[in-house]
Order: sequence, then structure tokens, then C-alpha cells
Amino acid sequence: MAGFFENFDLKQIENLELLAKQVVEGFIIGLHKSPFHGFSVEFAEHRIYNPGEATKNIDWKVYARTDKMFVKKFEEETNLRAQIVIDTSSSMYFPKKRSGNELNKLQYSALAAASLMNLLKRQRDAYGLSLFDETVNIHTKAKSSTSHYRLLLSYLDQLIDDEVDNKKTSVVDTLHQIADSIHKRSLVIIFSDMFDNTDDTDSLFSALQHLKYNKHEVILFHVTDHHLEENFEFDNRPHEFIDMESGERIKLQSNQVREYYQEKVASFKKELKMKCLQYRIDFIDTNIREGFTPILEAYLVKRKKMNI
Repeated sequence: MAGFFENFDLKQIENLELLAKQVVEGFIIGLHKSPFHGFSVEFAEHRIYNPGEATKNIDWKVYARTDKMFVKKFEEETNLRAQIVIDTSSSMYFPKKRSGNELNKLQYSALAAASLMNLLKRQRDAYGLSLFDETVNIHTKAKSSTSHYRLLLSYLDQLIDDEVDNKKTSVVDTLHQIADSIHKRSLVIIFSDMFDNTDDTDSLFSALQHLKYNKHEVILFHVTDHHLEENFEFDNRPHEFIDMESGERIKLQSNQVREYYQEKVASFKKELKMKCLQYRIDFIDTNIREGFTPILEAYLVKRKKMNI
């Protein structure tokens, strides 16, 4: 997927549907080179008509062409229900100053989510979307129609255009709310940097555990810019760092705090990984500079494990 980023025009992010299609088609072409060779990402649109069923759902156009009766597949016959959950707090707009084809965390998450929805749509699966910062701002039920797909893309488009400072995060409260509101036994796919306002990590892990308690399968894509947010690779000169959620500012030279910062971030990340392992949540370390193949591969791995 590196080639995709090399040819990527940031201005094209406005056409999420086209970009998502390009990402998925490029991924499908590469499947024969991966461990997923032979995995079908195209599900049949129809199933064979069973004698005695109601005839209202028979696709008569297909019958006219093939002289065989097939029934259209509808939402209630879906193979999987997935809820895509995206953290839209201000920290997800990092890095704000970008050049060339670089994406911020929210743009990356939006395009990754659109690509997953495209893949789910191809598989005739149902998918919903939840967007949160301090509260749950958008929450849709899982559906599989084309009109639903376009609606969710429009929500993602609005996100990309709406770069607002000082939007805080409440991962704890919102995950509890989402856990109670989605269809039982769903696949919950979360995109977040997990930078919550609370210092109480036990509450954060309790919210993740709530999703598992409600019988959901969960993938957490921990979305960060590894170069800057984890390795703290800023030039060794004075910088003014601004908390994008609180607006708090601090001036310092990066080398003065780099080692301490790296230790703190690594400690938090290790604890998050361990808790996810304990709760049987798939933790995917996601670097926004590495493309979308890891996102789609992680989804396929989970789907195969669920035996759907």
C-alpha cells in the first residue's frame, strides 16, 4: 500500500467513495500474494429460491436471463453486523500541519473506515457508524443498503471538513453508551488514539470490557503517528507544544523530555495491549504513515476467526 500513498493527492480526500474503492481494489489484487489467498471477498448477491417460500423476493430479471429462480438477499439475511466507532476529538486532527500526501489521524481513520465499509458492502454484511468525542454525536444501526452506505460516507466527509480545536474525549462514557446500544453479538471496530481526559486507566479498561461482556467481538485500531507521538522525533530546538483538546501550551526543547516522554507513552501502550489481551480484544498498533493494508488484513483475520 506504500505505492498508494506515493500517488495519493490529499485534495482527493473529498471523494471518499472513490478513494475507498481504490484502496479495496488494490488490496484485493494483492491478496494472492498474502496469507489470505483463496479468501473470497465477493459474496453472492442472491441465493437459490427454496420451494414453498414467498415469491415476492424472487429476482425475475435474473430468472429471465438464466431460467433459474434466485432470491435477493436482504439485511436480515446478512452474515455479519459490524459497528465502526471513530474517536473524533481534537487530538485526532494531529498532525495539523501536513505536507504532500500526509494524512492526520482522523483523515486516516475516515478513509480506513470507508474502505472497511466498501469491503463489508461487497460481502453483503451490515455496518453501522458511531462518532464520538465527549458524547456520542452520530450513531446509526447496522444496515447493508447502498443508500445507507452513501449516508455514512457523508458523515465521514463532514468529519474531514470540520477541524475543530478543543473537542475533548470521553472514551469511557461513550464506549459504555455504545456497548448498550448496538445489536448483540456484533463486530465492533474502534479507531482511536485512546487519549482520554481521565487519568483512571481502570475506568478506560472497564469500558472496553463492557463491550466484551455484551458478547461483541472487538478490534481496537490504536491510531497514532509513531514518528511524532510515540518516538517524539522533533528537531532539537525550542518548540511550543499545544494540547489540541484543552488548548494548554508549553515551551520546551524536545531533547529535554524525549526519553521521559517515550517511557510514559510506552508504558501506557504496554498496559493497553495487556488489558486487550486479557479481555480478548484484538489490539492493532496502527501507524498512520503505513497505509491501509494492516486494517483490511486485521478485519479478514477476525472475520475468519468468527467463522462467518
